[in-house]
Amino acid sequence: MKALQELLVVPILSASLGLATTPALAGESLTKSSLVAQGRYLTQVSGCNDCHTDDYLLNEGNVPVDQWLSGSSFGWSGPWGTTYASNLRLFMKDMSETQWIEAAHSLKRRPPMPWFNLNIMHDDDLRAIYHFVRSLGNPGEPAPAYLPPGVEPQTAYASFPAPPAAK
Repeated sequence: MKALQELLVVPILSASLGLATTPALAGESLTKSSLVAQGRYLTQVSGCNDCHTDDYLLNEGNVPVDQWLSGSSFGWSGPWGTTYASNLRLFMKDMSETQWIEAAHSLKRRPPMPWFNLNIMHDDDLRAIYHFVRSLGNPGEPAPAYLPPGVEPQTAYASFPAPPAAK
């Protein structure tokens, strides 16, 4: 019984600490299908669809996978102007896996994109995301272009006020 308890403690402790929670991080080699499955999981839990898939948040994630990550016409407006979540399928369409990983580690974007989180992702996770996005098929059309400050969006958008001035 004690051996069983010890056997269970390590995975539970690892999971609670976020250690080796993915096969890629556990050092296992991944097949193409497991890379795609891992990439699907990572895009879901990382919140990529929340912005990069129209209506994903409003429909509690109930959007067909064939519509995922094709960009959004919903704008995010603030002191930086108005940004739209890009079509990730188009963004990665002509990139090699290596180019995607390099881009993901150095990408800088306007709000609300949490580029700083993408910059620190492990290469194996980025590789899985790449394979998932590339598996989605037809890249579709671009999202609306960025609008500079002072230009009123012609689409639905969220408005963010400027932060209070520092004292």
